[in-house]
Amino acid sequence: MNDPTATSQATSAVSARAAQLASIPSFLRVEAYIREYGSRGHGQAPGCDFTFGNPHQMPAERYVNTLRDALTPQNDQWFAYQTNGEAAREAAAESLQRLLDVPFLPEDIYLTTGGFAAIALALKTVADPGDEVIYSLPPWFLYEPLVLEAGLVPVKVKINTTTFDLDLDAIEAAITERTRVVIVNSPNNPTGRVYPPELLLRLAEVLEAASVRIGRRIYLISDEPYNRIVFDGLRFHSPVEFYAHTLLAYSYGKTHLSPGQRVGYLALPPTMPHREEMAPAITSLQVAMGWVYPNALLQHALPELERFSISIDQLQRRRDRLVEELGGMGYRIWRPEGTFYLYVPSPIPDDEAFTASLARRDVFVLPGALFETPGFFRISLTANEDMIERSLPAFEAAMTESQR
Repeated sequence: MNDPTATSQATSAVSARAAQLASIPSFLRVEAYIREYGSRGHGQAPGCDFTFGNPHQMPAERYVNTLRDALTPQNDQWFAYQTNGEAAREAAAESLQRLLDVPFLPEDIYLTTGGFAAIALALKTVADPGDEVIYSLPPWFLYEPLVLEAGLVPVKVKINTTTFDLDLDAIEAAITERTRVVIVNSPNNPTGRVYPPELLLRLAEVLEAASVRIGRRIYLISDEPYNRIVFDGLRFHSPVEFYAHTLLAYSYGKTHLSPGQRVGYLALPPTMPHREEMAPAITSLQVAMGWVYPNALLQHALPELERFSISIDQLQRRRDRLVEELGGMGYRIWRPEGTFYLYVPSPIPDDEAFTASLARRDVFVLPGALFETPGFFRISLTANEDMIERSLPAFEAAMTESQR
């Protein structure tokens, strides 16, 4: 008897892998929201766009000037093929040293086209098809596509939705003999939680003990594109400070609120065993994955990009304004410690119905369903001050309607 699945694959115009990626529910939801809301509210009344982390004000003059200066060639090789540029690596390593007090080396920085490529590079460096990757819900909604594209198996666990902390017991229980990677995102998108050092230390102990128990090393990928965006003078701590087998993924798109300029890196801490063995594997993957190095212009600009960021004070003022106002309306709201998001419990169980209620009032947010955690919605603080002020009556009206 013929296998209908095999017949379907044989007649399909796309590979089974591509079809699997295209059918991921969270992926489909994100694409739908981009189509429906992505073009609304870009600085034009009446739309108030709190959906994705896109800018809603003109970029800083210093950022524009940095790119303009980097565009001016200093030699005839200025726009030649660029791999892991020396000056860019040095600047990134020095910045990480200052931030984390960990002596990163320039040769352990691998430049990528943003955080997407850094995570994909890390996954393919340490994991083989069929290996399992554990991450927590709510996640960044593109972990699953990256994991599946690499031929890996996503294993999802829930966080503590009261504290927004990792559930270490759930992570430990999810570890099997096939576990190869655990992904941790701090400061966390969408919750804004910055995981404290005592939690990261306990996580390191869990992963070390589990690695011994299953007889293979479990690696940790620390996804931290918001590690410079923390509030109230809080010091950020990275898992690399506690667990030697950590690969750090970073993106400058958040630091400068320029997600369309794709530049980031994968970094290995000096404590990482077998770094020398990993180096040729990583550089080979950078080419084989489609030349995932940043373009020449961004590599030339990177040393100066390390010297400044978007205004953290401005983001904190926006956070405080919305937390105060929404809290006064009756929303149960947790004050985020970092990122540029608020993750708010929906006043009604159906978060998609509630976000639709806001959308009817020209206020656009993302429902928790997109983050596989129904009952919440996410607000992006990259909306400008005018949008924030114009949105307040809509938030209040939607809350009043939900109580009827």
